Amino acid sequence: MDELEYLRRENERLRKALDDKQQVASPRSFLEDHEFITDCCRYAEGILSKQDVKKKYHFDDATWARLGEDEALIEAIELEKVRRVRSGAAKREKSQLLVTKAPDILDSIMSDVSASPKHRIDASKTLDAFAANGSQATPAGDRFQITIVLSADEKIRIDKPIAPGADDGEIIDNTELLPMIAANKEEDGSSGGVI
Repeated sequence: MDELEYLRRENERLRKALDDKQQVASPRSFLEDHEFITDCCRYAEGILSKQDVKKKYHFDDATWARLGEDEALIEAIELEKVRRVRSGAAKREKSQLLVTKAPDILDSIMSDVSASPKHRIDASKTLDAFAANGSQATPAGDRFQITIVLSADEKIRIDKPIAPGADDGEIIDNTELLPMIAANKEEDGSSGGVI
């Protein structure tokens, strides 16, 4: 047997093994697969297409039809759909998908010379907010804040965004801070009010 014939037979054997593996996938095995059930919910909600789900799980049309006839699987998907609605996950994911269309719509408004100048300016402001330029773009979780209360009227506040790789290196020299705390302590007789 020559090498070409060997490769043809090996290719045929591997295709048959792949086909067998796809046919062995029982609908019952998907009942415990939370990711699959969630993807089926996303399909029902219009977030994923049927082709997306079939491609991800390597389903042929016969397997897809067989899954659609499994009552236990359908019930599990319906329960997950209700849970997703109640938790807000369905709304959040659908909104994330739909909001990706907004920049194109806003661009058409902003670029339309026949549109009202107010609408064009509003569209450009909204696009700028989508672009999230500047310090307002830093999420609240990516900021650090230090507050030192010296007295009821005096505070030292540092509120800075944490940028990846940025090192502001701002250090408050305690030789300047300590005399302020001591002076405040002498005036009101308190411990300085440092928190």
